[in-house]
Amino acid sequence: MNKGQSPSKNPVALIAGPTASGKSALAVRLAEKTGGIVINADASQVYADLRVLSARPDAAEEARAPHRLFGYRDAATACSAADWAADARDEIAKAHAAGRLPILVGGTGLYLRTLIFGIAPVPEIDPEIRAAVRALPVEAAHAALAAEDPSMGHLRPQDTTRIARALEVIRSTGRSLSDWQGELTGGIASEVRIAAEILLPPRDWLRARCDARFSMMLEQGAVEEVEALYARGLDPALPAMRAIGVPEIAAWRAGLISRDEMMARAQAATRQYAKRQYTWFRHQLPAEWSRCKTQLNDNTTSLIAIKLHNETLTA
Repeated sequence: MNKGQSPSKNPVALIAGPTASGKSALAVRLAEKTGGIVINADASQVYADLRVLSARPDAAEEARAPHRLFGYRDAATACSAADWAADARDEIAKAHAAGRLPILVGGTGLYLRTLIFGIAPVPEIDPEIRAAVRALPVEAAHAALAAEDPSMGHLRPQDTTRIARALEVIRSTGRSLSDWQGELTGGIASEVRIAAEILLPPRDWLRARCDARFSMMLEQGAVEEVEALYARGLDPALPAMRAIGVPEIAAWRAGLISRDEMMARAQAATRQYAKRQYTWFRHQLPAEWSRCKTQLNDNTTSLIAIKLHNETLTA
């Protein structure tokens, strides 16, 4: 919890970390101890169509504690960080009004940063500019951004979404996205007391968990989930259609790759995603927020839940 936060402010528990790090189990355990409400902060878990591939809590977990913002959006409509943050604000307010602890849990750093620290007040992007930017090959977009907005040149060529966003902002507003980001508004950090636990378990353990999780997803209905998505004829650029596992399974079912290749690609993508999350959560959140660097088991999960509970009671 941030030092200096007023005890008169309502508490919010936050559990964050890379995929497969044990966040959901910890959130449910904390909710059971506190009578709290678990609020999703994972960009894939917002979609009703991705229960299996997003590793949403199952029916048994949901029965142990109230869950909010899980599977509440249709895959046909993209959910932006600002959209989710507005919804999360509402759920946090409802939890406080009911005298219950809101427990944010998820691995989407952009969602959490937007909710807690605010969002850049960028004006609406000209639709023609957006369409033109999104139509560019990623190499061309990256080169254009480097020429037109050198301050955003740190973005990697693989960061297709962030590159497109930065390029459309500079072209539409005449100002760098980095300038806009210096004027963040709407965050809740000054309104609540945050008791946080960032899960950063050993990397080898996490990689093994990622591989095992995808294999389990295939057994739990991931293939049928992807087939149902593709049967809807949705825009392949939608976030739900680009979720890890969706394009890989679709390519396999279309006969473009073997099952082994599908498995290898999806597991590699999961590990790479977890690595990016690990790095982000290690460096981008306040240094005073607690980091757990051990792998979770029943005992450590209970101990952390008790610690978080105590932190929500005192400033």
